[in-house]
Amino acid sequence: MSHSTATAASMPESEPATSLSGEDQHAWHADSAEAALRRLRSAPEGLSPEEAERRLKQHGPNTLPEEPRRGPMLRFLAQFNNLLIYVLVAAGIITLALGHVIDAAVIFVVVILNAIIGYWQEGRAEDAMAGVRAMLATPAAVRRAGRRVTVPAAALVPGDIVMLDAGDRVPADLRLVEARGLRAQEAALTGESLAVDKHVAAVPADAALGDRASMAFSGTLVTAGRGVGVTAATAANTEIGRIGTLVGEITETRTPLLLQIDRFARRLTFAVLAVCVLVFVYAVQITELDAADAFIAMVGVAVAAIPEGLPAVLTITLALGVQRMAGRNAIVRRLPAVETLGAVSVICTDKTGTLTRNEMVVRSLICDPAKPPVTVTGSGYDPEGALQGDTAGQMAEHVSALALAGVLCNDSGLILDPERGWQVEGDPMEGALLALAAKAGLAVEDSRDAHRRIDELPFDPALRLMAVLAEGPTGRTVFVKGAPDRLLDLCDRQSGPAGPVPIDHAAWTAQIDALARGGHRVLAFASGAPSDHERLEHRHLHGLTFLGLAGFIDPARPEAITAVADCARAGIAVKMITGDHALTAMAVAQELGIDTAAAALTGAEIEALDDDALRRRAAEVNIFARAAPEHKLRLVEALQAEGQVVAMTGDGVNDAPALKRADVGVAMGIKGTAAAKDAARVVLADDNFASIVAAVREGRTIYDNIRKVIAYELPTNGGESIVVVAAILLGIALPITPVQILWINMVTAVALSLALAFEPAEPGVMDRRPRDARAPLLDAEMVWRVVLVSAIFAVTSFGLFYWSLARGAELAYARTLVVTLIVILEIAYLFSVRYLHLPSLTRAGVVGTTAVLIGIGVSVVAQAAFTYLPILQEVFDTRPLGAVDLGIATAIGVAVFFALEIEKAVRRRVAQGNS
Repeated sequence: MSHSTATAASMPESEPATSLSGEDQHAWHADSAEAALRRLRSAPEGLSPEEAERRLKQHGPNTLPEEPRRGPMLRFLAQFNNLLIYVLVAAGIITLALGHVIDAAVIFVVVILNAIIGYWQEGRAEDAMAGVRAMLATPAAVRRAGRRVTVPAAALVPGDIVMLDAGDRVPADLRLVEARGLRAQEAALTGESLAVDKHVAAVPADAALGDRASMAFSGTLVTAGRGVGVTAATAANTEIGRIGTLVGEITETRTPLLLQIDRFARRLTFAVLAVCVLVFVYAVQITELDAADAFIAMVGVAVAAIPEGLPAVLTITLALGVQRMAGRNAIVRRLPAVETLGAVSVICTDKTGTLTRNEMVVRSLICDPAKPPVTVTGSGYDPEGALQGDTAGQMAEHVSALALAGVLCNDSGLILDPERGWQVEGDPMEGALLALAAKAGLAVEDSRDAHRRIDELPFDPALRLMAVLAEGPTGRTVFVKGAPDRLLDLCDRQSGPAGPVPIDHAAWTAQIDALARGGHRVLAFASGAPSDHERLEHRHLHGLTFLGLAGFIDPARPEAITAVADCARAGIAVKMITGDHALTAMAVAQELGIDTAAAALTGAEIEALDDDALRRRAAEVNIFARAAPEHKLRLVEALQAEGQVVAMTGDGVNDAPALKRADVGVAMGIKGTAAAKDAARVVLADDNFASIVAAVREGRTIYDNIRKVIAYELPTNGGESIVVVAAILLGIALPITPVQILWINMVTAVALSLALAFEPAEPGVMDRRPRDARAPLLDAEMVWRVVLVSAIFAVTSFGLFYWSLARGAELAYARTLVVTLIVILEIAYLFSVRYLHLPSLTRAGVVGTTAVLIGIGVSVVAQAAFTYLPILQEVFDTRPLGAVDLGIATAIGVAVFFALEIEKAVRRRVAQGNS
């Protein structure tokens, strides 16, 4: 039993406490307990209430500052922050000033509708800091002037003496000054799956976060024992606070789609403005058109060229993707992340709880060092499973003896939760031992009843063992579990075929090394002869019989193994970044099928590399062990610097900065901390790594559909622009007015293009490599398609317009016919654009999906209202059309569809010939 108490001379309370500013990152774990107390001007009896109050004013409360959030009005106004929208707003204002009220009203309605849709779909504001603060919201037991009092965690100050018991949440970073069997669960901070032993002795200054056993960190959970610590850091200076600060300082990356759309919008806007200026000058100077009329004509050009409905359609397409992903247990918190998943080329994943179950299980038993290990099946804490190997005869008795020792040297229990399955109450390794006993055929409670515990030695980090004295059918027996090397020193015998035989230290040491190399955590078990002692003391632990070894692992999720293979097929690299040890990480990686050709890179090695060297190593290495939060962040940034689109998965507070910095942060929804979820853009509702692969598939499909939407909307705008510009250059009446153009772009085009958002995934979507995030949204093939279709739209519209006027039709009638033709052409083109590379003249292509049929139905009804409804005739200056003219327009649309399919077939044949 370890019970170490540090003392220090009381310091004058008038002297100021040591400053713990952000710049003073003192290595408290490397100080002795006495030195830490002196440096913090504290003593074992604690601070006086007056001194605590003074320090609270000096250092502030033990909470993190809350980030200001945008109000609803600012969020709404942000929806207008788009170059295309700026052009439309300016056009609307000037149009209104010129007295064209209806035209201006339609423009403003379009702009406001876009803003409403964007505001409605926007995810909730960033809340990572609030998630971190929630982990600090806990009471604390402290000594003030020698008395034990309970204060809010927010009232803790540097120098406060804090007392810890099992089940407590650590309220601040503490330098331990007393420890008795103290263990803490630090998985949320370090990624370490097991509870770690704590002690008072100083550790090296350069020790990794997970190896600082003399510290108890804010937000972690005490799982066993008792301890006392002096508060070394509060609020933003704690390890959790430092992570929160990292999260707050990180600027979220712009997604590939948003960057591409921004570039596209800028180029399109400048091109449209340049054309408008040139045409305006030409109209006023050459054709001597009135300046006001010329400007209205320019509004027509701008309205025709700008795809007003595109932002709304893209937003709705992403929103539909969000709903589909929710059905696959991937909850998207940021709309653009839906598409970005489709571009992911690297997944950086935490190990514990993400690729593994975060549940310890005994996988190997060795009761005879000369025989192969006994393999234990089953998963998690579920008692269902079996022992495979030599478990007959005498070996069965040896296995039962080891399992019995695991049950009796055990303070934990297993419970069956209806929703979460089997859960452990207490230490994870002890829970695994109870599951092992059930698999070995022991009834846990009956075994405990038959072996009444008389006394115990709780687990002591200094001695690295736990022992119990039990009264059983054969009398009193000592049962011991602990570190293998420690128990080997206490044993002189081992179980043999006919009874105990001299122990073979070399053979057992070889088996221990083999288990460790396989990534196992190893516990040893021993028992002693019946004892007449009433109390159990350490001096009684000698001459024991070595019962054997148990190898524990945190098993890989079976579905994660399949998901890793799917990632490899899709050209996506998987890189494990964990706070665990390198051997453990490499063993899990091999089980998962992750490439381990390159040796693991540790956190200390990462720190020693400059940014350029890290970029090279990050590309080569797939396993990163003993990684701290800043290491994860540097690795994500290094991969991004190499042009990779990075998804980062994780569940702990330690993952939050990297989750926020990654192109797509993916947090675990069940076991994930609030900080991780709030920093992420995607949350997995089932904590299933395989759901990421399904989300990537959905992301690729969404990107394909977005390209189809763009390829669909741009030709309509291009054709309208050509018609308007040509009419101005020729000095003739416009074949279509600005408000009629808005009608097409915002009603029929949107209704039809939305159907493309529902398109299913094309065959082989997960058999191709990730797209280049730097590739243009419009490649050469897409540009050719837009130019070709725009020209067809323009030529057919001009031709029908002049044909109608030549027959003596009035201008309003000819314009109505042109609008109707464009809508029919849109419907024809919709069937063609559904398959950019495959033929559309198939049964599935011609029949269409339910969404396509609904879109066509809405467009037909809307266009009929536009043409024949008196109130819309008044607004848009339209006339009712005759059946013959409708038939001619329909025939043109069918002819255009066949022409486009012929062009597509020729292009496919040429591409096949070149390949």
